[in-house]
Amino acid sequence: MGARGRHPPARGRGVTRGRGWGLLAPSLLLLLVAFLVPVGMMVPTSFRPYVPLVGITRGFTAGHYVKLVTDLYYLEIIGRTLALGFTVTLLTLVIGYPVAFFLARSRSRWRSWLTILVVFPLLLNLVVRTFGWIALLAQNGLVNQALRALGLVDAPVKLLFNFAGLLIGMTHIFLPFMVLVLIGAIQNIPRDVEDASRVLGASWGATFVRVTLPLSAPGILSGSILVFVLAISALVTPRLLGGPTYRVMSTLIYDEFLQRLNWPAGSAQALLLTVMVLALILISGILARRVGARV
Repeated sequence: MGARGRHPPARGRGVTRGRGWGLLAPSLLLLLVAFLVPVGMMVPTSFRPYVPLVGITRGFTAGHYVKLVTDLYYLEIIGRTLALGFTVTLLTLVIGYPVAFFLARSRSRWRSWLTILVVFPLLLNLVVRTFGWIALLAQNGLVNQALRALGLVDAPVKLLFNFAGLLIGMTHIFLPFMVLVLIGAIQNIPRDVEDASRVLGASWGATFVRVTLPLSAPGILSGSILVFVLAISALVTPRLLGGPTYRVMSTLIYDEFLQRLNWPAGSAQALLLTVMVLALILISGILARRVGARV
């Protein structure tokens, strides 16, 4: 009798498992159609030769991949993409953590308004937000006018179609994602642990560094991975703020497919970006397990 109470019947477990797969089926089907099928089609295409003015020809070549890892032009674009992703992630973390900490812990009447302010950009169209930054960062835009009014510069600073403009715009666009992830992580930290640290004589700063920050590490890791993946794969903002000459991986892939019509090269570049993202997710999963085990 006791054994039956401790272990559910095998039939019940089978029914539960079947229902679980039934609930997952729509998501798995969407993943299959929207991700695996296009990737599966790009793999053979990436090994096909391409001749300008002729198009895709028969044969087999790994030249598109070789060019990606040997040509300085492509290596520079890959490095620029990674640098942009890391910098955007770092800035959103540095700016977003204090905001998330305030929203998670404060009982101020301004908390609700600040939450709305953080989430509101997500309700606006991405193109609208990007064009807003184009207007602000232009040579006669509000940012340059403010810099000249304060006497910080004599001539307008170039903030469009370069790394600085992309960094500013993408940090603003992806900041809400970091803040929302960090809010959940900080709210899950037991207040009793921090109270115990202070009772034992630790200052607020010591408690934050030795208790709060380490316990929020899983959220920091999750938010960083989310922002980094979004940043290196973003297309609209780099295309508009970076212009036609300042390329990152996403805009390079776009140009190969839709302007040069070089589908084999575009497929190779897209697969490389996909592998980079999947490798990062895999590494982050390993780190998350280790961080979780230590915490």
